[in-house]
Amino acid sequence: MYINNYKIMKTITKISDHDIEEIVTFLNTLLADEYALYTKTRNAHWNINGPKFNELLNFFEDQYLSLDVIIDDIAERVRSLGHFALGSLKIFLSVTHIGEENHDFSNPKQIIQSLASDHETIISIILVNINPISDNYKDPDITDFVTGLMQQHGKMASMLRTFLSKLNTYN
Repeated sequence: MYINNYKIMKTITKISDHDIEEIVTFLNTLLADEYALYTKTRNAHWNINGPKFNELLNFFEDQYLSLDVIIDDIAERVRSLGHFALGSLKIFLSVTHIGEENHDFSNPKQIIQSLASDHETIISIILVNINPISDNYKDPDITDFVTGLMQQHGKMASMLRTFLSKLNTYN
């Protein structure tokens, strides 16, 4: 069996094949969103300039390192369900909910606002999907996993907003 040209490996689980496919589709889409956000955060780290340069550089590094762990955890979860994780930039771009913008890297406020909004987009996507996952698939592990991701994004968005308010008082 194939999904998006990725061969599915059969795994032993109490969840039906159809339900696993639904969960994996959600996780792979989430993986694409995470990777897009990771790339935007990395881009901010590489190109930021302006006030608080060193502090922003370190702040963005902490953020993209956290996202890197999230990405790996999602991919490993997909693999544990017997499927292959998406890994193509072309496929990521075709399924992500995260848009690309052309940033003025001398305007850290714009970049921070955009990244915070992207975290909130991922939180919204998880919120829309968490109850169907919990109710339909009766898989407490995946529900806990996705809830943990949502909490991490909430914390990261809060940190971005805090940094933004700090910049607002600076200027």
